[in-house]
Amino acid sequence: EVQLQASGGGLVQAGESLRLSCSGSTLTLEGRGIGWFRQAPGKEREWVSYRGSRDGTRTYADSVMGRFTISEDVDENTVYLQMNSLKPEDTALYYCALTWQYGSQRQEEYHYWGQGTLVTVSS
Repeated sequence: EVQLQASGGGLVQAGESLRLSCSGSTLTLEGRGIGWFRQAPGKEREWVSYRGSRDGTRTYADSVMGRFTISEDVDENTVYLQMNSLKPEDTALYYCALTWQYGSQRQEEYHYWGQGTLVTVSS
């Protein structure tokens, strides 16, 4: 099964920025949405952001609103998550995945999960 690959994680200090990338052949599929999720140590995986390919709709979890921006480069078949003003509580393994359910925040409605990329924010 084809998977999406998240990359771009790393170790940064609080207040700094990172840009994550999500790539894979399934990004060429029309009518899909891409979501970013994260899982912090000892916690459940949670939804972070969504972008719909039909109309470019972008939604964010309250915890990242105003700090994170999801975008897409169609020519590069890549979806990005720009993360600014990072906080220690943003430390997590970040995943991207694809959904056919418009605006979905439910991980059970997502497919093609990859291995994730680790973001560590030190205080």
